[in-house]
Amino acid sequence: MDLKLPPPVVLLITLGGMYLLSQYWPLWTFTFWGQFLLVLVFCLGGTLVGLAGVMSFAKERTTVDPRNPHKASSLVTSGIYRFSRNPMYLGLVLFLIAAFIYLSALSALVMIPLFIFYMNNFQIGPEEDVLEAIFGEEYRQYCEQVRRWC
Repeated sequence: MDLKLPPPVVLLITLGGMYLLSQYWPLWTFTFWGQFLLVLVFCLGGTLVGLAGVMSFAKERTTVDPRNPHKASSLVTSGIYRFSRNPMYLGLVLFLIAAFIYLSALSALVMIPLFIFYMNNFQIGPEEDVLEAIFGEEYRQYCEQVRRWC
């Protein structure tokens, strides 16, 4: 596998980059009415989406450890996985959007596409290769029906 860092570590590095950019290269800062409420909404959304993914895995009794996709005992396609192949990573992106809004600097936004690029190429891609090797045609059909990030 090409996996180098666990997703929570990638999230923390991204958050650190967002913070540093917002403090030392703020480009355009903003505030607006309801800003903190919007931060809470994205945090809650990220929590709910991520937990829904974890709960679906727990229900199927398969691994949630992204470093070991070869230990997957079943292909989870129910629950939130009917809408997104990667709800746990989508939850992390929602947290990053909350952080961007909280930090109030346009420059921090640069880190979100970098996070998505990294996750697509160094986390999700290798995971998908392993899952396709394990589940074959069933996984390929699932990929055709459900979007990666939706």
